[in-house]
Parts: sequence; C-alpha cells; structure tokens
Amino acid sequence: MSVIVSNTTPINYLVLIDHIAVLPQLYTHVIIPQAVLEELQDEGTPAKVKAWVASHPAWLEVRTVAVLLDTSLTVLDAGEREAICLAQELAQAYERLQHTTFRAHPDLYSAFLDMYSQR
Repeated sequence: MSVIVSNTTPINYLVLIDHIAVLPQLYTHVIIPQAVLEELQDEGTPAKVKAWVASHPAWLEVRTVAVLLDTSLTVLDAGEREAICLAQELAQAYERLQHTTFRAHPDLYSAFLDMYSQR
C-alpha cells in the first residue's frame, strides 16, 4: 500500500486539468488535512474543484492534525503547515514500528499504517 499526504495545490490543478485520476494510479491512499479540505472549498476556489471535493472518492481521506508543534512553519498557509505535520506524524509512527525487535510481514506494516491513518 502506498500512502501520500497532499496539500491543496496538486489536487486543485489535477482536477482543473482533468487528470486527478493519476493520483489513485500512483498511490492507493491520499490523505489531506482538514485545512486542505477547507482550502479546496474556499470562496475563491474554482467551481469544478469545489464540485469534485464535495463528492470526493474513497481513496481520498481527510484527517485532523493532532498537534502543530513546528513554529518555523508559521510562514506557510494552514494547508501546507498541516500537510507537513501530518506527513511527519505518519512517518514517525512508521519509523517506530520499523524499530521494533520483531519481524513482521509487509501486510502488517500496511495494516498498521491504515489503522494509524484513520485516527
């Protein structure tokens, strides 16, 4: 299973150029933070993008970021900040699992990422 965290820009422009279908071909699961969802529904967002996100496909998951700790990210907009923090959360969880003393089948790692990404 391949998972990616996205900010607003790739989704926005892939929808606009009618190539959003490339994401599920490259990744089985795309996670966006709540701030990205809000940006994709913002008043200035093109109607085509708003319509797509209103009935987004199952491969796109919206997630709330637990904590925004990195103050150096304040120069970025909310969607970018949350996407970076969410990616860091997922990477840290995966790294902790890899550093355990037991050997696990790759499916177990995938199941763990699935479970963690649904928190």
